[in-house]
Amino acid sequence: MKPHLCPCCSEKTYDDCCGPYLSQKSNPKTVKQLMRSRYTAFALGGHGDYLLQSWHPGTVGTVTCESLSQKSINWQGLTVLDFQQQGNEGTVSFDAHFLNEDGSTGVHQENSRFLREKGRWLYLDAK
Repeated sequence: MKPHLCPCCSEKTYDDCCGPYLSQKSNPKTVKQLMRSRYTAFALGGHGDYLLQSWHPGTVGTVTCESLSQKSINWQGLTVLDFQQQGNEGTVSFDAHFLNEDGSTGVHQENSRFLREKGRWLYLDAK
């Protein structure tokens, strides 16, 4: 059986890319890895625990593990446009492509901010 490519469009297999992060066997070492793994968690659904744990507690608000686990959007691909990481701060700009219920396509564009606390990267917010 051929290994499945990771949904984050890295061209790596899931087991060699985001899989270890979503199974919480290891932590992303860069903001780009964290952003890709969060996209993969949303794309696959069922990984609300990972999304919640990788979200900064100061900005997570009232979202729940259950709501984050729901696969509500049909994500089709990810394009990382730019990323910067300096010290304990970083940003990732990306386009996330999705398919609407009527078959039309859309693009979610975002510039995400990340903070590293106690050695772990956390999603802060987006612009």
